[in-house]
Amino acid sequence: MSSVLPDVRARLGEALFLRVAGPEGPKQRERIHFRPGPRWFEAGSPITRVHGDASMFVGGLRALLLQTLHPAAMRAVSEHSGFRGDIWGRLHRTSTFLAVTTFGTTDDAQQAVDAVRRIHGRVVGTMPDGTPYAASDPHLLTWVHAAETDSFLRAHQVYGRAPLDQAERDRYVAQIGEVGRRLGVLDPPTSEAELEAVLASYRPELAGTPEAREAVRYVLLRPPLPLAARPPYAVLAAAAVGLMPAWTRVPLRLPWLPVAERTVVRALGGAATGTIRWAMTRPAPVE
Repeated sequence: MSSVLPDVRARLGEALFLRVAGPEGPKQRERIHFRPGPRWFEAGSPITRVHGDASMFVGGLRALLLQTLHPAAMRAVSEHSGFRGDIWGRLHRTSTFLAVTTFGTTDDAQQAVDAVRRIHGRVVGTMPDGTPYAASDPHLLTWVHAAETDSFLRAHQVYGRAPLDQAERDRYVAQIGEVGRRLGVLDPPTSEAELEAVLASYRPELAGTPEAREAVRYVLLRPPLPLAARPPYAVLAAAAVGLMPAWTRVPLRLPWLPVAERTVVRALGGAATGTIRWAMTRPAPVE
């Protein structure tokens, strides 16, 4: 039995890793974590603890749901990124970008930022009322950055292995803000309080558009997954919905069951992220 358990964990962990990181994941992992050279962030700092934890599965879904509320951001995704046909491709690219900028060498991290900025430069279009939009717009970049930062941090505080204290949360916001600044965010928040203020400032611009609700339904109810993977995915999705602000439920037509979300959903979400964390942790070599 003792020899079977590590084998099961290894196979489950590798399957999860490949689903999130894509077929190039193993090669990328070796380069990101083991290539010698300086890094933007020291090991053990808040950003490495948050981005290296299984709670990112929940945080990533929550960020995706929250970002749909900005009409311009949602239209850019709808017109330029196939969330229906390429949802896992987008997940692979996002997870690789986060891994490279958090754990990779400074050269690799800067190359990843430069590549994203080049892509943003090509994403332009027009809103239904004729207003132009551009993915490189610092105002739009700030919304996307703030939504991701808030989502990753909240998911880690609820489902992470070791939640951060206030000073560590402020440092996390400042650290991920360094990446945001390199991407084109002009004045990223540098503390949790500043982050909350930035998010509040966008409230008048947010709306549950038909495109946003379609994306939410697709992500939550029709993910392109094999049947065996859908129950655990549903648990992670429910955990992500449970972390959404109450004011987002009506425009996105999300359920709101506060008692169940604080009890049943959090228990299931904790079990799911704990299982992922266990599966993706490489066991120590046996003598």
